[in-house]
Amino acid sequence: MDSQDKIRQLIDLREQAKMGGGEKRIADQHAKGKMTARERIEILLDEGSFEEYDMFVTHRTDDFGLKDKKYLSDGVVTGHGTIDGRVVYVFAQDFTIFGGSLSETFAGKICKLMDQAMKVGAPVIGINDSGGARIQEGVRSLAGYSEIFERNILASGVIPQISAIFGPCAGGAVYSPALTDFIIMSEQSSYMFVTGPKVTKAVTGEDISIEDLGSARIHTTKSGVAQFVVEDEEEGLLLIRKILSYLPQNNLEDPPLSDCDDPIDRLEDDLNIIIPENPNHPYNVKDVIYKVVDYEEFLEIHANYAKNIVVGFAKMGGMSVGIVANQPTFLAGVLDINASRKAARFVRFCDAFNIPLLTFVDVPGFLPGSNQEYGGIIVHGAKLMFAYGEATVPKITVTLRKSYGGAHCVMASKQLRGDINYAWPSAEIAVMGPQGAIEVLEGKKLAEIKNEEEKSEFITAREKEYRDKFANPYEAARYGYLDDVIEPRNTRFRVIRALRTVATKKDPGPMKKHSNMPL
Repeated sequence: MDSQDKIRQLIDLREQAKMGGGEKRIADQHAKGKMTARERIEILLDEGSFEEYDMFVTHRTDDFGLKDKKYLSDGVVTGHGTIDGRVVYVFAQDFTIFGGSLSETFAGKICKLMDQAMKVGAPVIGINDSGGARIQEGVRSLAGYSEIFERNILASGVIPQISAIFGPCAGGAVYSPALTDFIIMSEQSSYMFVTGPKVTKAVTGEDISIEDLGSARIHTTKSGVAQFVVEDEEEGLLLIRKILSYLPQNNLEDPPLSDCDDPIDRLEDDLNIIIPENPNHPYNVKDVIYKVVDYEEFLEIHANYAKNIVVGFAKMGGMSVGIVANQPTFLAGVLDINASRKAARFVRFCDAFNIPLLTFVDVPGFLPGSNQEYGGIIVHGAKLMFAYGEATVPKITVTLRKSYGGAHCVMASKQLRGDINYAWPSAEIAVMGPQGAIEVLEGKKLAEIKNEEEKSEFITAREKEYRDKFANPYEAARYGYLDDVIEPRNTRFRVIRALRTVATKKDPGPMKKHSNMPL
């Protein structure tokens, strides 16, 4: 074979590898409304930037009829490319080859990719579309999953990891995405569960559909496993590009700084009147967020889960920030188990990747009730407190209205090493609201008053006294627990200047192997 024949052989093998499991299986994939692995990568990455690794890898199993069934790339496409000019590593499972099932060599390709990403310090994006472990390989397939899991764990907090679920993801396969930072699911084609409907029915007797057990709807509203749901794969791939625009390459770098011609001293008069006169009336905290961030652009995360708290990314003066805000329009903005978990995870992510935290506070307390107590609200609330207290990134807090009891402590208070804590004139910072406080403080006196009209007048007078003392931010400011009381319309300017001021802070804390977070 001369040199030209060898080159032709190389070209032929490359074309063979790009065909995956063959034309029929590609057609079947398209018929399901799904793209192939390489089509997904083409949309995800900058045009012409993809460099593929291990195209010629095949499995090494002869059992159960696999000896004569070998496909180049063995069911996963791996390599690196760029997104907006920044290097990323990507693997895309190929459902056209053995249903995307994971073999020893399949896992080896992913592990090799992740090892390289860690050395380089670049994000890893995993596109999942797999039938699970390749049964013919037995324990070697399980070992392959475990090797991937270990790398997910080692990479956590070092490089960003994003998972897209664009097909089945079941059994042991679900744990790799669960160990990553963000999960995106497609409404049309994806599902995740540890145990499928058939086994569930056989073991528990519960008759449940795939949709009700593990769809994108379930995991973005009930379980909180996935952060994003998209209508189709293209939307999901473009969303990954958007997420990365807020993130650094790794934990040793700062997030990218964007050009910004949105004036930092832009005044928003609407903010001066956004808080209702009646403290029991809601308003949408997202209206506050949109008014203060650059170009009114806010990428909300976990939008459909635990809606009583809002988290997401924005830019302020071109700087990436992570925003956490209580949402008065849902459960009055109380903290419950799910909201605490949601916010704690987001705070820890931002801290790991040097993204400053901006917190908007309007919280009446923790949600009461036996369901919450039995579910461990004490521990889950402590997670959020722990996350804020542990975080060393710049932390700016703006109290908009209510900040009561333990929830005040949890929401990035000064005592949790908040760097700059502001409040609007509408802020109310106290142990509890006026009604509850008077019931505690004047319980004996109230029991003695038999006339209902007299009792009502007494309560009204005492509640007014309590409000006059605590339904304003100046008591907290008097003790230095607030750094300033600001005019709402100036919030954008004050926050951006604060972020710039504390951008170089150093607050490493005591030396330790790791903390024992309340899990």
